[in-house]
Amino acid sequence: MQINDPETVAELHALYPQYERALMTNDAETLTRMFWASPHAMRFGIAENLYGIDEIAAFRKGRPSANLARNVLRLDIVTFGRDYGSITLEFERHVDGKTVRGRQSQVWARLPEGWRIVAAHVSVLPA
Repeated sequence: MQINDPETVAELHALYPQYERALMTNDAETLTRMFWASPHAMRFGIAENLYGIDEIAAFRKGRPSANLARNVLRLDIVTFGRDYGSITLEFERHVDGKTVRGRQSQVWARLPEGWRIVAAHVSVLPA
């Protein structure tokens, strides 16, 4: 198995900005489409545990669109073979005059329909 095949890394590197843009504009349709359309997909968020695409889609549709801006401080991509990879990042947001630091991880798999997020996690660090 090849770790960090340059072509595979480039594919995920090109996909991630689409996710970030959709996140910042609260484009629920794009965000949902980037996840695996399966009951096995999962997303652990700041205050929610979502199991399956239906719960993920409902969360996205109900998420408030205010105060979404963030700065990505570090982004790392690691791939395993041609069909599996992870994207991890650290970010900071400014909320009510305070800086909130957080982290995000996504597991991506190349499926018949293309690259999809199969598992994700978002958390914030204590102040």
